[in-house]
Amino acid sequence: MSPLHALVRPVAVVAAFALSGAVSGVLWEWLWEPPTGLVVSGQWVLEPAGPDLGFSDTGWYVVIAMAVGAVLAAAIGWGFPGRELVTLAAVVVGAFVAGWLMFRVGHALGPPDPRVLAAGEADLVRLPADLRVAGSDARPSLLRPESSAFAAFPAGATLGLMAVFLMGRGRTARGQQTPG
Repeated sequence: MSPLHALVRPVAVVAAFALSGAVSGVLWEWLWEPPTGLVVSGQWVLEPAGPDLGFSDTGWYVVIAMAVGAVLAAAIGWGFPGRELVTLAAVVVGAFVAGWLMFRVGHALGPPDPRVLAAGEADLVRLPADLRVAGSDARPSLLRPESSAFAAFPAGATLGLMAVFLMGRGRTARGQQTPG
C-alpha cells in the first residue's frame, strides 16, 4: 500500500466530519429560537431570566452534535472495516473539527451579540440573544475549547464508533477478516 493510498481514508473521514459540522451548524441555527432580552442602562439583560431560556442554544448544540457524531462515526466504522486505530484517530480529529465548525457556522448565522448592540440602544429595547454555548466566547479555539459542550461531537463520534467496533463487524476472535 502506497503512503498516498494510506492517507486517503483518514483525510476522507476528517473531510466528512468537517462537512457534517458545517451542516450541523446550519441545523443548530435553524432549530434554535433565540430568547430576547432588554437593554437596561446600556446593558443587555435576558428577560425573562432563567436557565431554561438561556440554555436552549447549548442544549441544541449538544443534542445535534452527539447524534450526528454518533451516526457518522458508526457509518464510517460499519462501511470501512479494518485499520481500526487509523479510523479511530481520524474520527476523533474529525469530530473536534466538526464541533468547532458547527459552532462557528451556527454562531455566524445567528443574531449578533446583544451585549455589543446594547451599548448604543435606549432602555427597554428588545434584542435577541446570540447563538453560543454556555461558557464560551464567540471565538473559541479549536485546541482550547472553553465549554464542556464542545466535547459533544467527539463523545458522540467515539460512542458510535465504539458500538461498531464492539459488535465485531467483519472480525473473528483472532482479529482476522471473516470470509465473504
